[in-house]
Amino acid sequence: MAFPKKKLQGLVAATITPMTEHGEINYSVIGRYVDYLVEEQGVKSIFVNGTTGEGLSLSVSERRQVAEEWVTQGRNKLDQVVIHVGALSLKESQELARHAAEIGADGIAVLAPFFLKPGNTDVLINFLKEVAAAAPALPFYYYHIPALTGVKIRAEELLDRIQEKIPTFQGLKFSDTDLLDFGQCVDQNRQRQFALLFGVDEQLLSALVMGATGAVGSTYNYLGKKTNQMLEAFERKDFSSALNHQFCIQRFINFVFKLGFGVSQTKAIMTLVSGIPMGPPRPPLQKASREFIAAAEAKLKSLDFLSSTDLKDGSLESWS
Repeated sequence: MAFPKKKLQGLVAATITPMTEHGEINYSVIGRYVDYLVEEQGVKSIFVNGTTGEGLSLSVSERRQVAEEWVTQGRNKLDQVVIHVGALSLKESQELARHAAEIGADGIAVLAPFFLKPGNTDVLINFLKEVAAAAPALPFYYYHIPALTGVKIRAEELLDRIQEKIPTFQGLKFSDTDLLDFGQCVDQNRQRQFALLFGVDEQLLSALVMGATGAVGSTYNYLGKKTNQMLEAFERKDFSSALNHQFCIQRFINFVFKLGFGVSQTKAIMTLVSGIPMGPPRPPLQKASREFIAAAEAKLKSLDFLSSTDLKDGSLESWS
């Protein structure tokens, strides 16, 4: 069994899939994107083809190509590239898992099937086991996101039984606000060295206090530097500073939530901040409005997340 170069920890950016204005994937900017994450945001691990990456809106062929490009461009620059290979079809998920192993990814992640759903923990674990077996040398992570899958099986129950069935299991991405469930994941697995990665960016400090070993999120694409400052303050036990950083991040997230915030708006903000064109989302999602971009730009500036000199070609003027 192969294990990662080092434990998946710290900030992990849930990557966006760049697209052209015609909805085709814009592979040409992924190299710039890698450099931006590493050099500007201090983020060196990524989670590809997840919710933020519109993975389930892409074809299997596109998902394979996107994964290949991130692995290729990230070589010798990124610490870890984890590929989300979840799908409604077990066969497709297995194909993507095998492909991730072939291209040299550092791990795979899978969410619960969400149309014909698993009815209990054992059924879910058996599904995940079949996917993990397709890439037996890769670390395996469960992607827990019940608000989108509708699968309400508690992560605590899954962790209690999963390792005996899936020896490559290394941890989970916990994208839920149920801190009782997350806390029990930590408390009941202290000796098992799992990567317990929190996925609700605006609550990360709470999860760190409970024992999160890292975080996977969309805002780390453009607020990675600020979030890393929070992690550093927490590590040196400067909890007052850590709290101030979290509140500052929350002010921005709370503001955009009220405007309507999702994948479309994340793409727009990343374009604005980085200057790398992320393009529109795939239907049925709709492109963020000019009004949203203008409001988000103003808020970023008011919080000192963005200055006029920082503003790249992704500014409102370039938004067509």
